[in-house]
Amino acid sequence: MDETSLLAVSGGPVTRSRISSDLDALGLCAGDVVMFHTRMSALGYVAGGSATVIGALRDVVGEDGTLLVYSGWNDAPPYDFVDWPAEWQDALRAEHPAYDPVVSEAAHDNGRLPEALRRWPGAVRSRHPDVSFAALGAAAEELVADHPWDDPHGPGSPLARLVDRGGRVLMLGAPLDTMTLLHHAEALAQAPGKRFVDYEQPVLEEDGGRVWRRFHDIDSENGAFDYSAVVPEGEDPFEVIVRDMLAAGIGRQGRVGAADSYLFEADQAVDFGVAWIEEKLGSTGP
Repeated sequence: MDETSLLAVSGGPVTRSRISSDLDALGLCAGDVVMFHTRMSALGYVAGGSATVIGALRDVVGEDGTLLVYSGWNDAPPYDFVDWPAEWQDALRAEHPAYDPVVSEAAHDNGRLPEALRRWPGAVRSRHPDVSFAALGAAAEELVADHPWDDPHGPGSPLARLVDRGGRVLMLGAPLDTMTLLHHAEALAQAPGKRFVDYEQPVLEEDGGRVWRRFHDIDSENGAFDYSAVVPEGEDPFEVIVRDMLAAGIGRQGRVGAADSYLFEADQAVDFGVAWIEEKLGSTGP
């Protein structure tokens, strides 16, 4: 869609003040700790791009608020490199750069905003290479500090701390299946057949050296559970869960720019996700 079409769809340029006003109407408040997901193209023609969106978010949450994004690592070695020929593995182990929270790019699949936020002056990023988060604001250090090497979506993770801080999740035109917080629900859910992955990635040591570490986590790439029996074919499980969440009255809906957007309380979203998984798939808990 060209800029003229975007302007027509969005009712004109989507400016910083317009985004701020729309976020205020949606219910975002000063002091909020908020994890956000954005599909820029859905917002319309955003005058100034990523910086405008981040600026508007900061305008609303203020100095006492905090922004959080899932960033990941765009250039992480693939999980299956251990199945490569030995000489290929040796070459990778010898020279693949270590994950560096300061310079390693956020995963491109997550759109423009995570990379923009993690490069923002004052932003901090968690130490976990595959599941890194970036944060900016008053509670940023607290959210990302000491990100657990294993079970990085579970207790002690930035997602868990978002819940503990009474945080919120904001979907700015982003598809419902991108709600990363539901991986925390998967990590907590006591249901049969939970799937895990083990993988290796290079990280920096405290002295600046490079070391390969082994990690253990839920399978967030292919699905921590087999949802095929409870989710219609062709539909994404997270989208189904979020739709059911909205139908249950959890979350607020509004327009930001041209985009249908949603605001959720993080604790309510996790509680609903855990209950949904355990009810649909069966609980193995007490």
